[in-house]
Amino acid sequence: MHLEWSRPGVLRVTAHAFEFAALVAAARYVAESAPPDMPEESLEQLTQVLSDYDTQTRRLHEAPRPDRA
Repeated sequence: MHLEWSRPGVLRVTAHAFEFAALVAAARYVAESAPPDMPEESLEQLTQVLSDYDTQTRRLHEAPRPDRA
């Protein structure tokens, strides 16, 4: 995984698909079984990030695939 600043407050992430899938799976686990003391705002933000991820994943699946190296 590689992280770099794109601009202030914005990161560019280069990750293998399995690395990113692990992060998303962990986020889904937290969102689906959030502890009762988790702030509602945090849960809403996490849910929105996962929704955005799902939208972008659908878009990606509809796009032409890059040639395999």
